[in-house]
Amino acid sequence: MSTSPRLAAAKRDWGHDESGCTMLHIDMDAFYASCEVARHPELRGKPVIIGTGARSVVSAASYEARPYGVNSAMPVSRARRLCPQGIFLPVDMQYYRHMSHRIFDEVFSQITDRIERVSVDEGYMDVGPALRRWKSPSAIARWIRTQVHSRFSLTCSVGIASNKLVAKMASTNAKPNGMLLIPVARQAEFVQMMPLRAVPGIGPSLEKRLNSWGINGVETLSQHSEAELLEMVASPGLAHTLYQAARGQDERQIVLHAPEKSIGSERTFSKDTNSALPVIALLRRCSDEVASSLRSRHLLARTITVKLRFDDLSYRTKAQTIERPCDTVQVMYPIARSLFQIMMGLDDQKEEQSSRALQSRPLPRSVRLAGVSASGLTQARSTAIQATIEDILNEPDQVQYEKHGETERAVDSIRQRYGKHSIHIGL
Repeated sequence: MSTSPRLAAAKRDWGHDESGCTMLHIDMDAFYASCEVARHPELRGKPVIIGTGARSVVSAASYEARPYGVNSAMPVSRARRLCPQGIFLPVDMQYYRHMSHRIFDEVFSQITDRIERVSVDEGYMDVGPALRRWKSPSAIARWIRTQVHSRFSLTCSVGIASNKLVAKMASTNAKPNGMLLIPVARQAEFVQMMPLRAVPGIGPSLEKRLNSWGINGVETLSQHSEAELLEMVASPGLAHTLYQAARGQDERQIVLHAPEKSIGSERTFSKDTNSALPVIALLRRCSDEVASSLRSRHLLARTITVKLRFDDLSYRTKAQTIERPCDTVQVMYPIARSLFQIMMGLDDQKEEQSSRALQSRPLPRSVRLAGVSASGLTQARSTAIQATIEDILNEPDQVQYEKHGETERAVDSIRQRYGKHSIHIGL
């Protein structure tokens, strides 16, 4: 469910010159809600809201629910107040993923294999190689929209441009159930009529920073040099991206097989807590789940991140990168606990007194949600790890080994786990 700003003035005919416009961005309309309506036709025309439970947030809302002010990431309790006649349904990710895979496999892949799946409900498509057969990008977009509707009773919006940035902004402004072509010669004009938040990647914090420099829209952003933008944002990469975006330019190419970037686990408490112990217990559980997921995927992680959401729905994250990648809760949990204590200003407690101190000392802010994620992922079998004698002695299989004997069996155990050539034993 896209919450990016849209301009009514942008949804118009920008011309019909399709030369160079080989990038399509396809975005399903209110995907979760639309999937539920597709399998329950009696819900058609009614305000369908995906999300249940007083502690949950809205995952998606049908277009019939949006005039009431219901948006994604809104607390379900507030959505119920705004739209009491709404039909609230639980999230069914297994079904939505199944539908997504069918759409990508049965429709999108019939055009080309140059597809980048961004999420369950959107993706990019480079149709350049397919134009010999299809003649024009618009013909491809029309066929996709027709097929998605006829086969699945769903609608999608398509943006057509020469690059990812403009294609995505075009699909956003084509919603719902529309198609928008932005010719190369008019891409800068199209982008520069937009507010800052319409540019993917510009969030509230960056918008506020740019506002402080007198930049209130993409047009004023385009009036600044890259050097001036660097002074504002203090990041060469971001300054370059903003400079290009303000001119309707984007160097990014299709990513055919994006590697997994992170694995995480988080939970919402049934009631906000201002006690550290329930949060720490949850971080332990999340660390265990993330570690298990890493091992099942044969991955190792270098960065551990803790996420906290507070009672006002604001959130904070804090991360730590470790020298040796890991896939065990024994490594992840102490880091997660330490990060939490730092975030809450509790890191001044002595270790031997920490449990007693944490039990008696309330948190400075009530916590609504807590979670742990692992990133900086690498394949376990291709990652060189300097194992220590402590690793060998702490291996689960080592309980029957003598502390000073049968080291080779311990080494074999570790090598079986991480790969034959990836472990160097430091004795």
